[in-house]
Amino acid sequence: MNTPTLPWYLLQSFAAMSEAGSLAAAATASDSSQPTLSRHLAQLEALLGTRLFFRTAAGLTPTPEGAVVQAHAEAMAAAATQVSFTGVQTQELSGTVRITASQIAATFLLPPILARLHAAHPAINLEVMASDLTDNLLRREADLAVRMYRPTQSDLIAKKVAELPIGIYAARTYVERRGLPQNPENLAQHTLVGYDRSTLILDGMRQMGLTVDRSSFAFRSDDQVVCWRMVQTGFGIGFGQRSIGDADPDLVAIWPELDIGTIPVWLTAHQELRMSPRVRVCFDHLAEQFAALE
Repeated sequence: MNTPTLPWYLLQSFAAMSEAGSLAAAATASDSSQPTLSRHLAQLEALLGTRLFFRTAAGLTPTPEGAVVQAHAEAMAAAATQVSFTGVQTQELSGTVRITASQIAATFLLPPILARLHAAHPAINLEVMASDLTDNLLRREADLAVRMYRPTQSDLIAKKVAELPIGIYAARTYVERRGLPQNPENLAQHTLVGYDRSTLILDGMRQMGLTVDRSSFAFRSDDQVVCWRMVQTGFGIGFGQRSIGDADPDLVAIWPELDIGTIPVWLTAHQELRMSPRVRVCFDHLAEQFAALE
């Protein structure tokens, strides 16, 4: 009889459930989701041909067969931790990590962050794919994703690492030509740069009490980099992340004390890639660096 091959991530999920005693607690402890853990448990039970947990009002209790699997899973987890620790301590991290991020993040935010990452780990090769597509990770086109929204795919782990404040900016050349708006209501008398189909900027302006629609923008594009470049060249007033706008000496922040909202930053990866030292060190570095941008 052929012995079934057990994927390590199934045993990881099983170990998390054994230790936590419930799906909800295991999901929190493992940065996973209850549907994912439940599916992993069903797959593991199908591969082994036996029931591994009794489900009671108090939570999950290992069956006799489950207790045997639990002992092996805990031993494997301890061994994997030791191997990972030894490998990181004795060998230089190397290999390729592919990161996908929005065009604005890939153009303006990631370069200095990745430069510091390369300085710390020069043997890690970095690839960046500028894209807002949500299925990059599911199709295994990238190892890590930087997203400005919370991913919903159950097979991925996601961690919110920052809330980046938004500001209103104009180029100094525009201010010299047109002056500054006196108040938010006066924005309508100025040249505005905004998105085409996306309502992100319109929604923010409406929250400020302004009556605006798509025609309020003299220039429109759903490419955020293009919109930002139009602001930088003096075409009109636009909206952008303060960490980007404040770093540009040719831009003027309009009403910097005004709170007009933030954009969340989420890091996402495949659950099994948490065991890859080079992916993990990149994940932790990006999390720390984006948190510093707040």
